[in-house]
Amino acid sequence: MAANRRPTLADVAREVGVSAKTVSRVLNEDGPASAQTRQQVLAAVAKLGFQPNLMARNIRVGGPDTTIGLVIPDLANPFFGAVARAIEDTVRERGLTLLMGSSADDPDRERALTDKFLARRVSILMIVPSVGADHSHLKNHRAAGLPVVFLDRPGVGLSTDGIVSSNRAGAHDGVAHLIAHGHRRIGFVGDLPMKLYTRRERLAGYRTALQEADLPYDRALVTNAHDQQGAAAATSQLLGLADPPTALFAGNNIVALGIVAELARSKRKDIAVVAFDDVPLAEALEPALTVVAQDPEEIGRVAAATALARLDGDRSRARLITVPTRLIVRGSGEHPAPALQEA
Repeated sequence: MAANRRPTLADVAREVGVSAKTVSRVLNEDGPASAQTRQQVLAAVAKLGFQPNLMARNIRVGGPDTTIGLVIPDLANPFFGAVARAIEDTVRERGLTLLMGSSADDPDRERALTDKFLARRVSILMIVPSVGADHSHLKNHRAAGLPVVFLDRPGVGLSTDGIVSSNRAGAHDGVAHLIAHGHRRIGFVGDLPMKLYTRRERLAGYRTALQEADLPYDRALVTNAHDQQGAAAATSQLLGLADPPTALFAGNNIVALGIVAELARSKRKDIAVVAFDDVPLAEALEPALTVVAQDPEEIGRVAAATALARLDGDRSRARLITVPTRLIVRGSGEHPAPALQEA
């Protein structure tokens, strides 16, 4: 056998001196084999470092794989990393392995990933839906018993379970907190694309908080960004207005980092900031960052528990489960408006 070639079933058979079919029977436990043959086959497997092709076997026998497919938008985003870790911790006890891929919020890339997971007959499919994606192609798989769970955002074209944060209520609480500290001009820097479910829900919460305080909704104070550089540019744009905001609400953690970086560069310590979603080292910033914290671990746990229940035979109606957010006060959101400072 070549030194750089992966060992095959045929290599194991030659090592033992039996047929490949005999080796297959031993490894799959689907036919008669003597105790001595079994011992010799397992010893050869260990010696050669042979890894059975579970995917090929599962396709051959028509059974599910022992894996879960998870499609997320961004592998680098710590929020989705925390969700994935909680899912993995929950399903590990069931002998399931988590496989993950990034869609980059591209519906075509998302479809390609889900097709790959389906081809290997995953036991569970979890998706953070991309804007513009249509999930009706999963109807037959869902009807055949495959648990499909949407995370962070509802899917389109498929009635199945979804786990989301309380986006609207959380954004409302964050903006109301700024209003309580005297701010009347509050900028909103949301995510892109504008049709993104979480962006729409958080903007709705922002508008509700303004309405409750009898404050006008000013389109000039609403802008968007999809990365830190864009958020920094949006912050500079807002602060350059003739009547600039005295506070900013960041639509997500990536946007928050861009806002904080731009405020530091421009030495603007007078601007209050509240961010939706926590960021690493938020307490180390000066001032420490006030956030509306999601609970990605709980989202992951609930998603995994819901999927496992479906795997075990739960056939109740699909449901959308909302995981609460909480306001964490650290300092940046408590900076009073200039009018209160002068009073």
